[in-house]
Amino acid sequence: MAKGILGTKVGMTQIFNETGKLVPVTVVACDPNVVLQKKTVENDGYEAVQLGFKDKRVKLANKPELGHFAKANSTPKRYLREVEGKELYNFEVGQEIRVNIFEEGETVDVTGTSKGKGFQGSIKRHGQSRGPMSHGSHYHRRPGSMGSIDPNHVRKGKKLPGHMGVQTVTIQNLEIVKVDVERHLLLVSGSVPGPKKGLVFVQHGVKAEGVEALNPADYVVAKEVPAVEETVVTETEAQEAQE
Repeated sequence: MAKGILGTKVGMTQIFNETGKLVPVTVVACDPNVVLQKKTVENDGYEAVQLGFKDKRVKLANKPELGHFAKANSTPKRYLREVEGKELYNFEVGQEIRVNIFEEGETVDVTGTSKGKGFQGSIKRHGQSRGPMSHGSHYHRRPGSMGSIDPNHVRKGKKLPGHMGVQTVTIQNLEIVKVDVERHLLLVSGSVPGPKKGLVFVQHGVKAEGVEALNPADYVVAKEVPAVEETVVTETEAQEAQE
């Protein structure tokens, strides 16, 4: 696992690229992720960075969690995720990771929880074929044979009707079409798993070229300081103020 960031799925839209081609994209809102903890080889046996995303109320966090967030000087976070590897290891605890760690045209993998479909049959759940619907056939949408009679039980792994969806799904080799740093948005080509407002994890593609360790100084966004207007006070106004 390389560099990555947590976000929420906003929805789908379409934009025109430089060649005038209409590209369907998914908008992912990635508010700044806070580095809450760094795992080291000496203490934990591996190198990783723990990210926190989306604030939650203080009353919803217990004392151990509040102490954990206080070490990073951060507000309580609803979602935590570890990112293994050295790409983000230069970031210190308390620093923020934003969408500018990605570039337009970069290949990413997006992981999310698929939509729940409830109890479904084997045709919709597993893509099986149905039987004849007429000509005297009594086999229509049933799951079919339960296997050989020898073991006297249904073998494990038999594809049967059941609950469908609500599973962790990863879509690979998606292209980042646009990066909006000001509004903390990523526009990813194609669709990503999960419903609107669902949690997704965007990471560098495992099948793409490797990424070197990032320098945090290159990705820190300077905060704008409002300008202070200078007021010139005349001698007459000063005397009136003293009186």
